[in-house]
Amino acid sequence: MLNQTEVERLEAEAVNSAKVRQPLYAPRRKIFPKRASGSFRRFKWLVMLVTLGIYYLTPWLRWDRGPYAPDQAVLVDLAHRRFYFFFIEIWPQEFFFVAGLLVMAGVGLFLITSTVGRAWCGYSCPQTVWVDLFLVVERAIEGDRNARIKLDAGPWTARKLVLRGAKHAIWLLIAVATGGAWIFYFADAPTLLLDVVSGKAAAVAYITAAVLTATTYTFGGLMREQICTYMCPWPRIQAAMLDEHSLTVTYNDWRGEPRSRHAKKAAAEGRPVGDCVDCNACVAVCPMGIDIRDGQQLECITCALCIDACDAVMDKIGKERGLISYATLSDYNANMALATAGGTTAIDPGRVRGTDGKLTDKVAQFHIRKLFRPRTFIYMGGWTLIGVALLYALLGRDRLEINVLHDRNPQFVTLSDGSIRNGYTVKLLNMIPEPRTIILTMQGLPGANMSVIGSDQPEDRSIAVLVEPDRLRTLKVFVRQPKEFVDGTDASFKFIVEDKSSFERDDYVATFKAPEISR
Repeated sequence: MLNQTEVERLEAEAVNSAKVRQPLYAPRRKIFPKRASGSFRRFKWLVMLVTLGIYYLTPWLRWDRGPYAPDQAVLVDLAHRRFYFFFIEIWPQEFFFVAGLLVMAGVGLFLITSTVGRAWCGYSCPQTVWVDLFLVVERAIEGDRNARIKLDAGPWTARKLVLRGAKHAIWLLIAVATGGAWIFYFADAPTLLLDVVSGKAAAVAYITAAVLTATTYTFGGLMREQICTYMCPWPRIQAAMLDEHSLTVTYNDWRGEPRSRHAKKAAAEGRPVGDCVDCNACVAVCPMGIDIRDGQQLECITCALCIDACDAVMDKIGKERGLISYATLSDYNANMALATAGGTTAIDPGRVRGTDGKLTDKVAQFHIRKLFRPRTFIYMGGWTLIGVALLYALLGRDRLEINVLHDRNPQFVTLSDGSIRNGYTVKLLNMIPEPRTIILTMQGLPGANMSVIGSDQPEDRSIAVLVEPDRLRTLKVFVRQPKEFVDGTDASFKFIVEDKSSFERDDYVATFKAPEISR
């Protein structure tokens, strides 16, 4: 018998052996996805063209805002602390609009995931889009799956060097275009392009473009699926967003098993056989290199290319489509129970079997009914509420603001005629790209008048001030109250600013300091 020490030693060796056999990080195994064709692949082409078109072309769109503002439609003007989006102009103090959009994006991602799984990952994620683009280049130069596998396994010949060199050169050009397009969002694109080419641009422009070039080339060309598997947190979070009514790409093993490559021979021998012919077409097209027939996996990005591949095989062998399909867990369980109990082919998820025994598409409404459930209504309600609140705030905001700071030392001055004078720093903010004449008015404080240092206008209760477009103008204002109106206590009054042409106005409640009157 083993003593306690020997048992502990063997257990420790077993643990260490397991650690050696199961590393936390596995070296990358090259994946050579085959080109797929079908409705989902066409949809991915469309999404890729739209998203890349938006990204590369947006900085070059023009929007006329008049002579006092830039005419780039989308511009993050860090130098002047502005964000322009077509007719919308956002100032730093209005950053809550951007924060609100980010919250909407998060809630929208929850909504999409809870209804159609990782559709964002499979179609619109930048990593997915650029990997698709890099794969287009790779296939065009090196050929489809089998040709690329053969080339990779073969020796380094002149042909292989030329093909690999051409591929990586085009990848680098795409990466440079990606990094370059990003910096054009932060300055006038045509001007910055000339500066970059002539070497006159700021160092930060070259550094930013270089960093994004390196990350695009590395992530899209070299690491690919490892970014989704190891670096992206969403695969681990999205499980909490799914429930039994969420659509995911599913292999319907109740219909496909037992799989066989010789279905006719197995049927002739009386052995049960499913619809899956074990052709591995679904594995060959998967950009993540997984087998969907093994069930739901963290690596699956729900791109649905395996559905296209499987449907093409089903068409060739004369079987009905849908062996791999978008399905909910509740659909899958119901079909599995029906297939097990009846011993026959069950209904296909999202469709029903008619009296003639054929599958029909009537239950497009069935899926819609399942998608709209309390959970998704909550997400939709929150998303809509945030959007409406942001729109209301955007449409109702004033583009004129006033801020006032009372002089602290001294708080008041007694003039020779006994009147009391207070000093204020008044800041007028014109938030439109046009010059405006602003009327600064006092309300309250009986008998008092004000004067603006540097202005030739006489002391009065209302003064006109010119404010440049998209500028903050700071004024030094003195408010004087005659001796007979001073009651020895601090008094409140208002500074009111108004633009008569646009009827915009703002006000600020200020305090007038006065000495105590001895009784």
